Amino acid sequence: MFKPIHFEVSERKVLLRIIDVIVVLGALDVVGTVFDLDYFIINQQQWLWSVILAVYLLFFATVFELYNLQRASRITGTLRSAVTTGSVTSLVYLLTPFFTPVLPENRIQILYFYLAVTLSLLLWRAIYIKFFASSRFNKNIILIVDASDAEMIAKSLQVVDPNYKISGFINTGPAMASGHFVGLKELVIKEAIDLFESRLITEVVVASNDAEGITSNLYRWLIELVEKGYSVREYTQVYEEMTDRVPVQYVGKDFYKYFPFARNNHNRLYLVYHRLFDLIISLLGICTCFLMMPFVFTGNLIGNRGSLFYTQERVGINRKLFKIWKFRTMVKNAEKSGAQFAVKNDVRITKFGKFLRAARIDEFPQFWNILKGDMSVIGPRPERKVFVEQLSEKIPFYETRHVIKPGLTGWAQVKTKYGITDEDHLRKLQYDLYYIKNRSVFLDIRILVKTLSTVIFFKGQ
Repeated sequence: MFKPIHFEVSERKVLLRIIDVIVVLGALDVVGTVFDLDYFIINQQQWLWSVILAVYLLFFATVFELYNLQRASRITGTLRSAVTTGSVTSLVYLLTPFFTPVLPENRIQILYFYLAVTLSLLLWRAIYIKFFASSRFNKNIILIVDASDAEMIAKSLQVVDPNYKISGFINTGPAMASGHFVGLKELVIKEAIDLFESRLITEVVVASNDAEGITSNLYRWLIELVEKGYSVREYTQVYEEMTDRVPVQYVGKDFYKYFPFARNNHNRLYLVYHRLFDLIISLLGICTCFLMMPFVFTGNLIGNRGSLFYTQERVGINRKLFKIWKFRTMVKNAEKSGAQFAVKNDVRITKFGKFLRAARIDEFPQFWNILKGDMSVIGPRPERKVFVEQLSEKIPFYETRHVIKPGLTGWAQVKTKYGITDEDHLRKLQYDLYYIKNRSVFLDIRILVKTLSTVIFFKGQ
């Protein structure tokens, strides 16, 4: 029996990007050859234009979330994103003749170009949903975990990747009490060995915090699996790779093992780039803010009827307090009853304020904070001191957010929504810590592209 094939989350994203480009360029070349349309054909003279088209395609496919695997596995979400991506990519390519070929005299070629890009993308994504996102590519694993944690850990993995199937677990903790339902089959080592020999299982994920629970027999079996070429991985590593979050609720007190912050915060070249980038973007943002000021002033005068700017004390790097600037979006005396988190459909937010928040325009005055050095373009969002104190008591490692400057946008902001419950704030912290641990030029670019998607689709709150 052949070993089952499974694509990891990162592998599927790479696969989608590569085949998106191949399919679109291939379709254009075929259409150009069949209909003798010189605008498309990829040859020695026009290869550079194909590279530019590929860059446009990958950029807009990212902006319109074609590489969001949950969306990519649903036909409705994929249809909408593919059509939008094909349309915008074609439009930008056609309207940038400085980088791309001059528009053809025969305008029918433009229609053929658009149809070739969009229809080929739709056809390939339909094939992906039918075959690559189907159960035939499931990854079947066994968990090594305490019975009390088994269900929670299994759900945390399957929510991210529906093709990740937990076939059972080996209990490393106390025996389950009578009537306790885990939702997974408990296995003994002999049963697990049989599953591997039948090629039904391809990986073991160790999620036990109790070293004593890993018996000598279990440890010996895990070593044998590694020697035979099977994958044995630690849960926090798997979780981080799949979710782009750090599972702080599972880390315990060994934060130094999971958060090698020194690697990121002492890279001088990266820090110099980061500050130069902040200065350039803040100057551009301040200029844009001045251009928008008459519009915001008029809207505020009619819709908000109060002061244009709003300032508030926030906690910055090393827990240092600073004053953050925003365009006001709430009614006067919005917190007369005391400090409270903003929530969905918050009655304190005015109608004009809702628009400012949805378009992220209310954040533009914070470019002044970035220029001063209180904030960065990218980083964890700064919170108020009272909320930091409350959340630090409930959520482990919450104070760790303050080892870098807070940001105008961040990994948590583009990956999840406003925090309302403690669970929401825990999720945001997981994303923030992932950024602090892994921040790099590439991750910064990903955040900026996703921020652009947030603004375009009015996802701000």
